[in-house]
Amino acid sequence: PPEMSLRDMPVRDAATIVLLRQGAAGPSVLMGQRGAGAAFMPNKYVFPGGAVDAADARVPLARPLDRATHAALSVKSITPPNMLAVAALRELAEETGQIIACPGDGCDWPGFRNLSPDASALRFVFRAITPPGRPRRFDARFFLAPVEALLHPEPTAGSGELDEIAWLPLAEARALDLPAITRFVLGEISERQQTPNRPLPFVRMVRGRHIVEHVA
Repeated sequence: PPEMSLRDMPVRDAATIVLLRQGAAGPSVLMGQRGAGAAFMPNKYVFPGGAVDAADARVPLARPLDRATHAALSVKSITPPNMLAVAALRELAEETGQIIACPGDGCDWPGFRNLSPDASALRFVFRAITPPGRPRRFDARFFLAPVEALLHPEPTAGSGELDEIAWLPLAEARALDLPAITRFVLGEISERQQTPNRPLPFVRMVRGRHIVEHVA
């Protein structure tokens, strides 16, 4: 039955970056709107991110994740932490044209000639698994990174997957048409401004109920 086929959809690893910029009016985040014809979350405002590709395991990092972030990503997960970081950095570059990198051997991503992705500024802040019954399911890890990590701070045209890419004040962003999990993450980022060492939330559905555990 269709209900069973949806419930049994495989869960794919995914990675997302929340870029944070501090300003006189408070913190802002980089977001974009998915197109009306998008198969997943059409018209919704989201952070740049997407599914992990097998090729992400073969992309070298100029600088790795810090030890605490690496360790947190390893809790209840068999996916290599550096692979998740590479996927997040790749999706950021593809969807927004933004690059977090430093000189290195380079890779075949657009804009990465003589540059290698740099994961040292990424901090793991949230994990969520799409509930059963959805046409696409992801085990998504959310990274936080400061604007200072970018080679160029202003958003540029990416792959076209996201429209209206812009820096949005946290309060303004929470008033947009958002997926539930994106709204949850924005709230977490806001709380984290006051309490940087908050436990890392892990949101998933168990026996029909959403539960929030802590990764670390």
